[in-house]
Amino acid sequence: MLLGISPEWTPTLDNFVAGHNIELLSALNHALNKTQAERGFYIWGEAGSGKSHLLQGAVHKALALGLPAEYARGNVPEEAQVAAVDDVQLLDEAAQIALFALYNRQRETGGMLLVSGTAAPAHLTLRDDLRTRLGWGLVYQVQALSDEEKALALQQHAQARGFILPPEVTQYLLRHGRRDLPALLGVLDALDEHCLRLQRGASVPLLKEVMQMVKRDGGA
Repeated sequence: MLLGISPEWTPTLDNFVAGHNIELLSALNHALNKTQAERGFYIWGEAGSGKSHLLQGAVHKALALGLPAEYARGNVPEEAQVAAVDDVQLLDEAAQIALFALYNRQRETGGMLLVSGTAAPAHLTLRDDLRTRLGWGLVYQVQALSDEEKALALQQHAQARGFILPPEVTQYLLRHGRRDLPALLGVLDALDEHCLRLQRGASVPLLKEVMQMVKRDGGA
């Protein structure tokens, strides 16, 4: 008897498909394990490239290690040993001042600061003093995944939710779905729920139904 319950999926550093971002992933793990001196990261890339996954995954690992950690988007954590600020370009003037102060506190106390944005530091429309400091730490551009790497990410996501994803369903989704991984994962979640509701396995016809529903609802 099928229950309409799927395991909760959490972005972690372990389930991040690195692709060409192996060096970045390794640097984050070393920083969290305190096996490298640099504690400041600025990560940038296009929407859907995996920046949020990395920041949330770093905070998840920090909490597992017993470190006070906080993730924020559109605002700035007041205080945390590991602080992650996603989409820095969204911050207003007051939040930029708060991030500047947090940057200085983290440097003084040995805390870790992770910041993400959609452009390299020099091209951000932020306060000059903040933009300069974001470029002082480790700066990485998140490289987009290939279709093969996206297929692997989809398969891992399906396994984490506890359902079987046939190869033909993966290929159809990659050919006809949106290019960014978060949108693809969202469709996959909707497919899982649809299959549970109908008590049927994942298939291309069911995926087509889900994609039509998502399109009708304005999600694609």
